[in-house]
Amino acid sequence: MLVLGIESSCDETAAAIVADGAEILSSVVASQIPTHEKYGGIVPELASREHLRNIEKVVDEACRRAQVRIQDLAGIAVTEGPGLIGSLLVGLVYGKALALSLAKPLVGVNHLEGHIHAVLLENRIARAGGKPVEEAGLPAVALVVSGGHTSLFLVEESCGSFSYKRLGRTRDDAAGEAFDKVARLLGLGYPGGPVIDQLARAGNAAAIDFGHIKMKGNSLDFSFSGLKTAVLYRVRGTPLAAESEERRVWRNACGKPTPDDLRAHCSGETLDLIASFQSAVVRDLVERTLAAADAMRVDSIFVSGGVACNSLLRARFREASRAQGFRVHIPSTVLSTDNAAMIAAAGYYKLQAGQLADATLAARASIPFGV
Repeated sequence: MLVLGIESSCDETAAAIVADGAEILSSVVASQIPTHEKYGGIVPELASREHLRNIEKVVDEACRRAQVRIQDLAGIAVTEGPGLIGSLLVGLVYGKALALSLAKPLVGVNHLEGHIHAVLLENRIARAGGKPVEEAGLPAVALVVSGGHTSLFLVEESCGSFSYKRLGRTRDDAAGEAFDKVARLLGLGYPGGPVIDQLARAGNAAAIDFGHIKMKGNSLDFSFSGLKTAVLYRVRGTPLAAESEERRVWRNACGKPTPDDLRAHCSGETLDLIASFQSAVVRDLVERTLAAADAMRVDSIFVSGGVACNSLLRARFREASRAQGFRVHIPSTVLSTDNAAMIAAAGYYKLQAGQLADATLAARASIPFGV
């Protein structure tokens, strides 16, 4: 059963073809980082234009790499939300038009559900290939952490049908958003997550104690705006502010610096601040996820989304799995970031269950997920 997945919720135009929800025949992603880098963040209008330029190309390329004719598809799965409304509309309208012209069934997929299915998809691929990996069993607690989302879910499955219960969410900035804002404050460039991950290795994570983030009400909720503000106060009115501005000017003049060049333009104090900030974010993500797993009495944890690429986050979860007996499953970096294979994998089960969409399927910037 060949399913075409289309993902355009933010700044990646992606298409993929997945067979039987368990084999990636092709996965194509057109990145927009060069377009948005000069602005230090995503410009929604530009993102929509880039999706319009790329959508047909990535779908055609996905079919070519999979050696599949578009007529051979069993169905089409497209991201319906959440995300940037203009970006979502490009992928959704294209997917709907394609399904109508080919007389193929269409399903809408929540972007967050796609990230959860990225874990299941890669686990199936690994086990089918004979790799010695533990099964990503359910029920599980899933942490979806990216530039736009930081949420915890209880994931359960029965007879091929999946259910999701939201356990916690960010009340303000998502973790990836906090990384980007701190990187912009320090003149480090965009996207901030990978840059901070690289530079933090040269700093002392114990140099600054940002303390633990305390939440009133639901203790499994997240909040990173206070931590971001704490970094701002450590920079504002200090020599670090002048250093950050000098670094910004230098970056704009030299183009795209190498990590070594960028590290050479950071003082030891800046590197310590970066490492301490990253450590505080990662600690909070890991501790609340483990607390959720304890509360739900499950031993299986999924971690996905762009921030799941962070090397310290992966290391801390590996340490927790060994020390506390949890089975932690994190997809490869390719499947952690936005991609269409995860949308096709989630869409496969919706097609199997007959959860089809029609012409009324609409893009939604904000869409509920998890009861």
